[in-house]
Amino acid sequence: MSIFQGAVSLSLDAKGRIAIPSRHRDALAPEGTPLVMTAHPHRCVMIYPHAAWLPIRDTINAMPGLDVRSATIKRMIVGFAQEELLDSAGRVLLPSSLRQFAGLDKLVWLVGQGSHFELWSDEGW
Repeated sequence: MSIFQGAVSLSLDAKGRIAIPSRHRDALAPEGTPLVMTAHPHRCVMIYPHAAWLPIRDTINAMPGLDVRSATIKRMIVGFAQEELLDSAGRVLLPSSLRQFAGLDKLVWLVGQGSHFELWSDEGW
């Protein structure tokens, strides 16, 4: 398992895509597998390799649905989750719902968090 660390500023293109730094592409989306993006309660976007996301999703889905806090977490993290593929240039489209949720505009920050990345607006970071 790769450890994602460091912070780098990236630009969102006109279509809402970012280019994942080449040193992270194979670990984040190996051999054409999708990566998973979802909302974080702190108003950023979490980006996971698909294999790292699955046990997190399963843990969240196992939380009691009638518990208010658990239901809120489930709605946010599982509800916003989307799988996306890198294109041939290493870019990934950020769904408009996540761009809007996190206030992502032209300049964003990709911040390593060990098992995943967080994507922050320039203002939020």
